[in-house]
Parts: sequence; C-alpha cells; structure tokens
Amino acid sequence: MLQSIVYGILAVGMIVGALQAIRAPRLITAALWLAAVSMQLAVMLFLLGAPDVAVIELSVGAGLVTVLFVFAISVAGELTEDLPTIVPRPLAASLILFVIILLTYFILPAPTPAPAAAEADFATVMWEQRAVDVWLQVALIFAGVLGLLGLLTEELVPVKKPVQVQPEEPVFEEVADVPAH
Repeated sequence: MLQSIVYGILAVGMIVGALQAIRAPRLITAALWLAAVSMQLAVMLFLLGAPDVAVIELSVGAGLVTVLFVFAISVAGELTEDLPTIVPRPLAASLILFVIILLTYFILPAPTPAPAAAEADFATVMWEQRAVDVWLQVALIFAGVLGLLGLLTEELVPVKKPVQVQPEEPVFEEVADVPAH
C-alpha cells in the first residue's frame, strides 16, 4: 500500500514537472524542470527494481541532457518572441490524458511472471548483450564532459562599444565686407 502511494506521488510529480516544463517562460527553467522529471523517473525505476537503468537515466537524463540543453541555450541564446503553438491544444490534452492512463496502467500491480530458467551475470549482460548501449552511454557522457569543458573554459571577450563620431563643425572663411546692393 505504501509502495503504491510512493509511486503515485512520483507519477504526479513527473506530470507536474512536465507541465511546468511546457509552461516555463524561459528555456533554462524548462531544462531544469525536465531534469527534475528525469530524476523522479530514476527514483521510480530504482524502486521498481532496475537500479542499472535508474543510474543510466539519472546520469544521462538528469545530468548529461541538462548540461547539453544549458550549453545549447547559452550558445544559441533564448528566443524572446511569442510563436504560435505547433501542437493544437486538443491534441496536446489527449496526449497528456493518454500518458496519464499509461502511467496508471504501469503503476497498478502486475501479475508476477514465472522465474527465468537461468539468469546471466551482470558482466555478460552489459558487455555481450547490451554492448551497443554501453558504448553509446560512454560516448554521450564523453560528449557532455567535452561540452561542459568548452563552456567553462570559454574566454570572455569584452564587447567594445562603437565610437560615435562627432560631425565636424563647418569651417567658415573670413570674407571682406561686401556692400549690399
């Protein structure tokens, strides 16, 4: 019973975080909300008995993706214009409802499957059956570290203000007085 309550709280927290990420006025704020959702998902995966997947979700989802978002936002800058929405509101609402139904389905207790005949050890699973995933994870972490190092070691160049040129004063030649006609 307590476990279902914890799962429910995490699911509601993920939904609230996702909605806040959509509604956030600034991109940095949205990236932080997405990191919070990823962190809650990692906790849920850990509680469901998948600590390896939880660690990968925490390192990639909450860590690396957030660093890459912040790096991309700092390089590209934030767009301050109000753009029209791409996804119509009824479609977005139906997708959110679909996700809530799926989360509810996955949170409810499922019948326990029969135990497997023989389970492989961790090293066999990681290096033989999931080798591509492991190398992709290593490459993504490496790219994130390089991006972070590039962001932190960037030399700031002072911005020079353009010098405003003063118009020259007109030069008048002295002329002898001419009598008026």
